[in-house]
Amino acid sequence: MLVLDEAAVRRYLHLEELIPAMERALADLSTGKVVQPVRVVLPVAEHGGFFALMPAYLGKRSAYPHPGPLPQGRGEEGRALGVKLVTLYPDNKGVPTHHAVIQLFKPETGEPLVMMDGRLITEERTAAVSAVATRLLARQDASVLALIGSGVQARSHLKALRLVRDFTEVRVWSPRHAAEFAQEFGVRAAASAEEAVRGADVVVTATTSQTPVLKGEWLSPGVHINAVGAPRPDWRELDDEVLRRSRLYVDSREAALAESGDVRAAGEIAGELGEVIAGLKPGRGAPEEITLFKSLGQAVEDVVTADLVYRKVLAAGGS
Repeated sequence: MLVLDEAAVRRYLHLEELIPAMERALADLSTGKVVQPVRVVLPVAEHGGFFALMPAYLGKRSAYPHPGPLPQGRGEEGRALGVKLVTLYPDNKGVPTHHAVIQLFKPETGEPLVMMDGRLITEERTAAVSAVATRLLARQDASVLALIGSGVQARSHLKALRLVRDFTEVRVWSPRHAAEFAQEFGVRAAASAEEAVRGADVVVTATTSQTPVLKGEWLSPGVHINAVGAPRPDWRELDDEVLRRSRLYVDSREAALAESGDVRAAGEIAGELGEVIAGLKPGRGAPEEITLFKSLGQAVEDVVTADLVYRKVLAAGGS
């Protein structure tokens, strides 16, 4: 069985390929081509952490083919079977809050194929999915990006969203490290979350906060929001006014209603992102409409990303 560490994953994982792969994965999820349960989450209460199990099987031929040919012997295009084991420790200092490993299996026989580090995959596929949402739901003329948070998700989102929209101004706010982030990436550090958000065309909330960090009164007409934090049913990133003013999209209805405090508070879901991709649900209806994508992260995203990495390793002569 092949084992890939994070450095090996990084060599083969590129957002330019990952964004369209995530678009296909979400469309497959919403059109019944994916078998996956809602993630199983085990609290590690003594240490303030969570351990989660996320299996998925893409068992039918995808309507959205993979880019390029599959390496010899990989079987039917679009087939993948795997699981992610992931931990979330929101209070970690000096080490990432997320750690993960992903295991792929041969769908035809169940044989293990590869195990790879999943931390970077979690980071990159989350941003790639937000890029898909931004491409579909944000206004075409969106030019101001606001990042609430300055951790790894803010970094990956800045990189990914710049691939789907041309931003002339980027603002960042977080309680501790906004200035360092702004200096590293050549963006502007805002003095407050409100200052970052007012007048922005696209907003990303990428925090570990358990209470709302984004207020609806700050939002301009036509803004698009990617909310990627608060992955627990009793946590919130968005206040009630954000939810009242927004047209809400999710990656999975079942998962969002089970796991997201924001979605539970909203009550009404306009559609899954995959339904918009597949043409089953409309996206933005008017330039002044406020759109919101609540991202929980789905197992199929991890399995498809890992399969993409594995196929590239095989194509490069890996074993």
